[in-house]
Amino acid sequence: MRKTAIGLTACIALLLSCQTRSALTETMPAEPDYRDSTQWYVSQRGAEADIFYIISTETGDYTAADGLTCHYADTYADSLRAPLYGEMLGVDTLISGRLNFYSPYYRQCSLQSFVTDNLKNARIATPLGDVRSAFSHYLNHLNGGRPFILAGYSQGAMLMLELLKEMDDSTYERMIAAYAIGITIAQPERHIVAARGADDTGVTISYNSVRDRNSTMPGWTNSCMAINPVNWRTDSTRATLITEPSPLLPVSAQKKDTMTVHVDTTSGLLIVEGFSDPDYILPLIGVEGCYHSREIWLYREQLRANIALRTAAYLSGRPK
Repeated sequence: MRKTAIGLTACIALLLSCQTRSALTETMPAEPDYRDSTQWYVSQRGAEADIFYIISTETGDYTAADGLTCHYADTYADSLRAPLYGEMLGVDTLISGRLNFYSPYYRQCSLQSFVTDNLKNARIATPLGDVRSAFSHYLNHLNGGRPFILAGYSQGAMLMLELLKEMDDSTYERMIAAYAIGITIAQPERHIVAARGADDTGVTISYNSVRDRNSTMPGWTNSCMAINPVNWRTDSTRATLITEPSPLLPVSAQKKDTMTVHVDTTSGLLIVEGFSDPDYILPLIGVEGCYHSREIWLYREQLRANIALRTAAYLSGRPK
């Protein structure tokens, strides 16, 4: 018994030592100050409604100036801000239409953080804290009481869902809709109400595009809600999508694909057939046939029109 106790004590000491050494080889960037305009991408168009958009993962592990490994975006470093800005500008250009667009820089987790659930769960608190602060600042200082679209893509959608669950009822009443793009939702929760058509409001629009049911990324569960962004149906009715397949090439340099898109009602996945572009497989976590990187590009015209439609429906029903 004594040998066993000594052995257990030694193992615990070794584990703690390893954790300490690991912590000493990591670093944390400065917390964003959302009173600072450099911590925002903003397109103010004088519209009656806004989009608050939370970007996806654009950061990988890197060596910081102190020589230590960092797993979070530094929102004050120009080289690390560049890909974040690129997504903000791209999404604003593709889907905003005439609406105002607000997107915060935040200390997003690196792509390596999503290799295992344990890593993701250990690191997601930092970006969530930043996004909470950004959304609070937006509501109190930038929004001006206007109705808004809440939107997030991939990691941004994970964080967006937490904002939605925590949102107070008076703020939720001003939310036109929430777009949780490129993610599965395990179960409905507070303020997460599945969209049933093209123009309902106060709802969550969610989809996750794959070639077939075997093409999901590891750890992604079946989704309790999904809607087809081509025909805005939640059943298995097929829709035809004709568009350029790649956001990486000029539109003029591409041939359009003719794709068939439908919801698999068993898994809650969006099945895309006829996608001809060579697969872009995400490093570390991607699988062949998962169209995660195309989730906004493929449906950009439909998303832009749908955001305008839901906004008009909300505004037309708003008490004057």
